[in-house]
Amino acid sequence: MKFPLKIIVIFLMLCACQTKTPVDLIVVNANIYTVNDSFDIAHAFAIDKGKFIDVGSTEHILDLYNSPEIIDANQKTIVPGLIDGHCHFYGLGLSMQIVDLAETKSFDEVIERVVTFQKKHRSKFIRGRGWDQNDWSSKEFPTNEKLNRLFPKTPVALERIDGHALLVNQAALDLAKIPRDTVIKGGEIITKNDKPTGVLIDNACILIEKIYPKISQTHQENALKLANDYCLSMGLTTVDDAGLDRDVIDLIDTLQSRQQIQIRVYAMISANKKNIEYYLDKGIYKTDKLNVRSFKVYGDGALGSRGAMLKKEYSDREDHLGALVTQPDILLIMAKTLAKSDFQMNTHAIGDSANALILNTYTKALKSKTNKRWRIEHAQILDSIDFAYFTEIIPSVQPTHATSDMYWLEDRIGRERMRGAYAYKKLLDVNTRIVLGTDFPVEKVNPMYTFYAAIARKDLNGYPESGFQMNNALTRPEALKGMTIWPAYANFEENEKGSIEAGKLADFVILDSNIMEIEAKEIPKTKVINTYIGGEKVY
Repeated sequence: MKFPLKIIVIFLMLCACQTKTPVDLIVVNANIYTVNDSFDIAHAFAIDKGKFIDVGSTEHILDLYNSPEIIDANQKTIVPGLIDGHCHFYGLGLSMQIVDLAETKSFDEVIERVVTFQKKHRSKFIRGRGWDQNDWSSKEFPTNEKLNRLFPKTPVALERIDGHALLVNQAALDLAKIPRDTVIKGGEIITKNDKPTGVLIDNACILIEKIYPKISQTHQENALKLANDYCLSMGLTTVDDAGLDRDVIDLIDTLQSRQQIQIRVYAMISANKKNIEYYLDKGIYKTDKLNVRSFKVYGDGALGSRGAMLKKEYSDREDHLGALVTQPDILLIMAKTLAKSDFQMNTHAIGDSANALILNTYTKALKSKTNKRWRIEHAQILDSIDFAYFTEIIPSVQPTHATSDMYWLEDRIGRERMRGAYAYKKLLDVNTRIVLGTDFPVEKVNPMYTFYAAIARKDLNGYPESGFQMNNALTRPEALKGMTIWPAYANFEENEKGSIEAGKLADFVILDSNIMEIEAKEIPKTKVINTYIGGEKVY
């Protein structure tokens, strides 16, 4: 006679004797992708003091351990806590408090959202983020005439989705006191008929950012708490924030110590002179929840705003190569300085020219030094001769960028360069590891979209039907590793997280679907049931 598993579990609990080891939490009857070296599937684990202490079968765990809390997972899929390998966690929280311009289908819709926001908030300086002219019927950059008419005295600054361009009104330009003939190294002020259109690219944006109203600490705290709650609901247990100043890093540390935010943060320090001097003197800083041991550096701009630095001119703009945000001599000095320290250098490089420059700069600075785990953030467009550099350099990529950009990509870079675009499988073959992230709020936070884009190379509408350049798709195990153990390695944390193994932090996620087996088109619909960090349920 067969008894239901729940009855067996209850019986074993009642029969528990003192020879069993007491633990804080037991999870049984689960479908667990451990992501260990053998990519084993287990069915139960025991947790004590925030760490996995044993992983195996339900019978094995119940035979050796007892706990006041036993969770029957009812065959649900469990994966290690998900890591977003490149995002803007703090930026997400800030963007949740300004005008949301994401997924607008026209500039008129942008205007409508700004007007609606201002009627409600009456801001003295209107800020927004998320517009993308590539999603509109007209692909040209907008101009500020409508903003000037609607807001003649109130400054307006609307950030493009990638964070590499701004649309500002005349009131903002006047407040910033930007001369008409200003030339910006590493940036551009777009003009039409010799007049500023209000669009500023890359380093030109700094002129406006200097006049932004100071953000209060309360506003900063709200941003971090909002981002924390949202990310936990998506199954993220660690986020790699790509570019933070000291005050925000310190605030994250404070809120984590007060348990006001639970998510773990791998902080990339914004590589300005002040931050570099401070942290090189202070050294690596690490707690249970915060790891500060890398610098975020900018090579070039973004492809969507034609700021990415290309070896040959843009296919849709003659005599234009993009721009370097940081000049080569400065990049080399910075790289040589960091090479002497234990800090990691993580550099934004999108265009093939920028990638070649950064890879060459790394080679000069590191010389014979190995396993420094320096990273290229994005690695979007690569010349075939430059892939070999990634043997020692970790590629950190964002699969949903490929499915967002594919609609206009060939027009921008031409068919020839498409071969080295978003080439994740080729990068993985060279390095054996690849870090997956989203770059949120540039893309949506949901890691299920990342997983889907990595394996199916399609957008949420299922386009293109055959997938985008499927020779560079990842397998499901590779995609899961790219969201767990490989970013943990890139963060120097592979011995403490990234897989469900004894001795590691008990970060895990319970899903309502088995993403390793269901039809690919069903993956984006997968929901997070629970998120655990250090064995505690945080969502």
